[in-house]
Amino acid sequence: MKNFQLVLILKLVGVMLLSVAQSTLAQGVEEEGNRAVSISTTSTSASAIPRLNDIAPAATTVDDWVEQIAQASIVQVTGVQLNATADGFELVLEAAEALPPVETSVIGNALIADIPNTVLSLSDGDEFQQVNPAEGIALVTVTNRRDNSIRVAITGLNAPPTADVRAEAQNLVLGVTTGSATEVAQDQEAIQVVATGDETEDDYYTPEATTATRTDTPIRDIPASIQVIPQQVLEDQNIVEYRDALQNVGVTTDGNYGGTGAGSFILRGFTQDFNFRNGFRSNDFYGLSETANIERIEVLRGPASVLFGQTQPGGVVNIVTEQPLSEPYFAAEFTVGQFSFYRPSIDLSGPLTDNGDLLYRLNVAYQNSGSFRDEVHTERFFIAPVLRWNISDNTSLTFEFEYLYNDPVFDRGVTALSDGSLVLPIDRFLGYPHLDEFEQQQVRAGYTFEHQFNDDWRVRNAFSFFSDFQNGTKTESTALPENGLLPMEYVDDDFLRQDYGLQTEVIGEFATGPLEHQLLVGLDLNRRTSVYTSRDTDLPSLNIFDPNYDIEVPELQPSFSQNVRTDNLGIYIQDQIDLLDNLHLLIGGRFDIVDQEGVSFGSVVDQVDDAFSPRIGIVYQPIEPLSLYASYSQSFVPQTGLSRTGEAFVPERSTQYEIGIKADITDDLFATLAAYYLTKANVATSDPEDSDFQIQVGEQRSQGIEFNIVGEILPGWNIIGAYNYTDAEVTEDNDIEIGSRLDDVPEHAASLWTTYEIQSGDLQGLGFGLGLLYVSERSGFSFDPPGFELPSYFRTDAALYYRRDNWRAQLNFENLFDTEYYETSQTARIVYPGAPFNVRATISYEF
Repeated sequence: MKNFQLVLILKLVGVMLLSVAQSTLAQGVEEEGNRAVSISTTSTSASAIPRLNDIAPAATTVDDWVEQIAQASIVQVTGVQLNATADGFELVLEAAEALPPVETSVIGNALIADIPNTVLSLSDGDEFQQVNPAEGIALVTVTNRRDNSIRVAITGLNAPPTADVRAEAQNLVLGVTTGSATEVAQDQEAIQVVATGDETEDDYYTPEATTATRTDTPIRDIPASIQVIPQQVLEDQNIVEYRDALQNVGVTTDGNYGGTGAGSFILRGFTQDFNFRNGFRSNDFYGLSETANIERIEVLRGPASVLFGQTQPGGVVNIVTEQPLSEPYFAAEFTVGQFSFYRPSIDLSGPLTDNGDLLYRLNVAYQNSGSFRDEVHTERFFIAPVLRWNISDNTSLTFEFEYLYNDPVFDRGVTALSDGSLVLPIDRFLGYPHLDEFEQQQVRAGYTFEHQFNDDWRVRNAFSFFSDFQNGTKTESTALPENGLLPMEYVDDDFLRQDYGLQTEVIGEFATGPLEHQLLVGLDLNRRTSVYTSRDTDLPSLNIFDPNYDIEVPELQPSFSQNVRTDNLGIYIQDQIDLLDNLHLLIGGRFDIVDQEGVSFGSVVDQVDDAFSPRIGIVYQPIEPLSLYASYSQSFVPQTGLSRTGEAFVPERSTQYEIGIKADITDDLFATLAAYYLTKANVATSDPEDSDFQIQVGEQRSQGIEFNIVGEILPGWNIIGAYNYTDAEVTEDNDIEIGSRLDDVPEHAASLWTTYEIQSGDLQGLGFGLGLLYVSERSGFSFDPPGFELPSYFRTDAALYYRRDNWRAQLNFENLFDTEYYETSQTARIVYPGAPFNVRATISYEF
């Protein structure tokens, strides 16, 4: 396996080069297969997106090439008519031949329809405009664009209109319904365009993502592996802790901070402590992410410093939260389950003013539960209001706030024995519960200002503040047990972490000759502070086989303090270039300056670092539903400390090479296959001349293959699945044996979740779900006993649903066969068991 990545890269690059050469001769491939955003059809059409099994071969002769060029000729629109109807009006585009399919989007209150390979040739000019053509409609424009396309923009006064698009002979007709309705009755012989910007679709496949580029870019056009976990998956699986959702895309957990649900996760073999929330750095290892207001979770694989600054190289997780809706919405949900679990929640949204300029959203959740673990229970409260002011059709200002209170029993799981074996019952609590007074409070607040200058240029400015305060007493172990006795300590911590972020980005579209550009220029300012004080004392050792929890409360003594501030300035630029209709280039770079100052672990920290992080990638689409991509990227993480000779440590640097294939298997089913080679350099290890110091000669390497699939196989039958092969090991180190696997990283991880809902008949609305999860064994830490590792496990979950009108009831069965397993560990003395078989019942109502 040492050289598998080289062979694989050579093979896939060869395929890509061969396809590029063939496509150069066949540049006139017909455009009828262009994917149209938000377009559904109720009848078979010649304009349907071609699939892998019915695509025509590329041209291989000059005659074929000339014929395909003729088929892709520009269509002229010679007339535009606007006719009143009972519900609004019809916009008719007159042409001498059939027009290509329409691509639609919603910007503010405007419904946008783009028609490729067309040009507006009117007798009285090259633009059509009509002001106030019907009640509720402010403006209708039809204009030429630089890329040989026509843009139709229909702007509503209070909400985007809806349009029923149909072909009549060679003409294209947009039947526009005024008002704020978000659905139009289906025409059995027509293509239907529905402006559903405020609707939450029951889809598993989300075709666009923002995390990889900070722009709304189709996933198939991004030269990186990115997966989206939509809200429907969270609902079907009844996800309460967001890290459980990450298992759907092959991400595994690394630690679980005191059983609170906080902790890290592992991407491509490397631990990532931070996640992001709406593009801002948010929770670290010690913080929680509540799921009540999550719209979707986007997972980007590989180094991401070009847009996100200092991050570990495996990838980033970005949580996208729910936003206000323009139509009134109400949802209530109540879940009850084993181990005294219950959780009510509400979700409210809609306009606060008659004209819809002021919108709101409010999510509230309360959770109270016991645990399969003895003595463990949790109480949690969460509230998240959002207010959006639509200042004009092109300008909006959104304010967001979140408050989370969490009061758990701090639980470090079970411990291995000194020989590394795991023999304790998974419900055994190793602590003194009456000494636990741990609690935490989190606050998030911020704003987002967006302004659209015109169709091509816009600006976004956003600010985010995050605060996590933890305090209270808890007990935990200090070493592995000897003769069944576990050394314990009593700790009282005050821990305050705050993060301030300010981002400004300008996004524009323009052309340079035949090349189309989407340019992103951004400035990112960030400050993180960490203030920590601790008091502690030793406790009597706990008998792990026969624990006695009844001891007196001891006196505490000051033991440790920390006060660190980190400032970061990042300037980045990115250009997404359409070299050809089927050839896309992504190039970008970021320059960071990081200033760290304070006192940590008794040492003075005063260090300034800078780093440049580049990224380049290319996507080639030999046929419409298939994308081949390759990319190169780097990331960095600053380090603190001095070498034996007094030199400051430089940042860890990581470099990745990646190739992959993405395919639209059907309109609603999408798959990604990726291979990567990733190295991290400048890793600190002991100085062989003086073990009290460290030098940065360590290196770690991860290489692997990932497969992900998501979407709808047949009507009502959804799937999300993943398989990861990860070969992650130490390649240079003075302490750890060369070739050792990286801590807590499984070589194989696979997951599959599928649901089916009956679509018609007396049992319509009845659904079933099945989940499978496999994680191979994981190695222990370098200072753990040689025999310690977490065993592999295979878990089966299931679900039963019933939906009728606005009601939904469901049963979720976790660990159906009561498998005993261990989710993760932090050392051999902190091991977190997985939950046994349990059932949760949920009922929800929305209108």
